[in-house]
Amino acid sequence: MTSSSATLIGLTAIVMWSLLAALTVATGRVPPFQLLAMTFAIGACAGPVTWLRRPTAIHALRQPLAVWLVGIGGLFGYHALYFLALRLAPPAEAGLLNYLWPLLIVVLSSLLPGERLAPHHIVGAALGFAGTVMLFAGNGGSQFNPAHIPGFLAAFIAAFVWAGYSVMSRRFAAVPTDAVAGFCLATALLAAVCHFILEVTIWPETIAQWLAIVALGIGPVGIAFFAWDIGMKRGDIRVLGAASYATPLLSTAFLILAGFAKPTPTLAAAAALIAVGGLIAAKDMVFGRRAS
Repeated sequence: MTSSSATLIGLTAIVMWSLLAALTVATGRVPPFQLLAMTFAIGACAGPVTWLRRPTAIHALRQPLAVWLVGIGGLFGYHALYFLALRLAPPAEAGLLNYLWPLLIVVLSSLLPGERLAPHHIVGAALGFAGTVMLFAGNGGSQFNPAHIPGFLAAFIAAFVWAGYSVMSRRFAAVPTDAVAGFCLATALLAAVCHFILEVTIWPETIAQWLAIVALGIGPVGIAFFAWDIGMKRGDIRVLGAASYATPLLSTAFLILAGFAKPTPTLAAAAALIAVGGLIAAKDMVFGRRAS
């Protein structure tokens, strides 16, 4: 597989993740952990389907404990918080707050050994923060509901969880992509346990809600993880990193098209600030570093 092909595969993950908020809202009143269990059970099948022609691929599940902790912690922790956020807060605002993760990946990556936090990283972070403040201060003002705070907090923490997972995953570049199937299955099992302990089962009420769950499992919480893994390990990381900042814009656009959000000027400005801030922070990935 060429680098260009792997990069294109990785870009498909960004498009699929942009549909995550709209599809999650379309699932109706299904509790967060139940939804997590159902969709990841479907997603776990995405990889093993190809094992019919590659029986030895199952050996990819033999990984050190540290790999499993990072994989399960990232997938389960992030999605549990994200689905919870979309249940407890307005989806567009919660989604944009969560989509600080591309910016956080750049900032956290710059703190790794051999890297440094440059002025453009700080400027990018400031613009991203300004965008999130605008979501609360400028979107109707009096319409802000304190009851949404837990949802916003869950979305904010989810951004850090996914950024941390992504940065730590760089240590395990040699881990085969097939191992992602194991992470998905373990996430589904953990979510099922949490559901039976903490929630009351609510099944989808319409065919459209069932279809949304299937679409979630196949795409944003299934194939997308395998595609992203291939892109990060074999493709152009600079291109994929920069392209990630289009995710909040695409996500908000899909929410508006699906009728789950209104196209307000504040929402557009906040999305633009977060996206521009991310691109500035990722200047090194887009234009390359100058020789010192």
